[in-house]
Amino acid sequence: MEINSSERLIFALDTATEKEAVSYVERLNGVVEFFKVGIILHTLTGAGFVSTLVKKGKKVFLDLKYHDIADTVRDAVKQAAGLGVDFLTVHADRQVMEAAVEGKGESGLKILAVTLLTNMSASDVKEMGIALSPEEVVLQRAKMACECGVDGVVASGREASLVKKETGGKLLVVTPGVRPSGASADGQKRFVTPAEAIRAGADYLVVGRPIKNAPDPRSAAMSILEEMEKAFEEKL
Repeated sequence: MEINSSERLIFALDTATEKEAVSYVERLNGVVEFFKVGIILHTLTGAGFVSTLVKKGKKVFLDLKYHDIADTVRDAVKQAAGLGVDFLTVHADRQVMEAAVEGKGESGLKILAVTLLTNMSASDVKEMGIALSPEEVVLQRAKMACECGVDGVVASGREASLVKKETGGKLLVVTPGVRPSGASADGQKRFVTPAEAIRAGADYLVVGRPIKNAPDPRSAAMSILEEMEKAFEEKL
């Protein structure tokens, strides 16, 4: 099955203004068609900007990491589904995930459970009082996500292959913290290159700063897409 890499690269619109976000969408038009809207941009623009992206035919990953009581999560997810977004994140808490699955109903929205943030190391996990390695935390939460019927998980490329293996390939794996060779880590502790992530089993890559901060964002995105394309071809 042929995979279109341009549909598997998600650009993180972590900008300080709506004007800047619009600028990136326009500059990347025809190269990147999938955009992540997180808490920074959503706080600034609300649902209006998301609706604008959807009306332009862009795919939207609404990364708000819902974590609340079941009734609140269920109703919030219903609203997100009504916006026409493609992906939505919730925390990998059983009640939260079950409520999110119920809230999306028969819509095409895909619920993604956040297993462990990619800036967290083993010492960070230990400080939280969890007597497991980061990999064990991710796998435990991925298995629970599978039981709850969510569509996928957000996990680093270092755990992608383990997630696929332990869940029988039932979950999509969306991988943030991706950094091309030679790029700055930018605070990420469990990062991988685009090719490493794809080879490990990631289905979608979320990339922000390596594109955003590049002298030519469009060229930077195209370079990442080429690397992804080669990695996907190797797997076929």
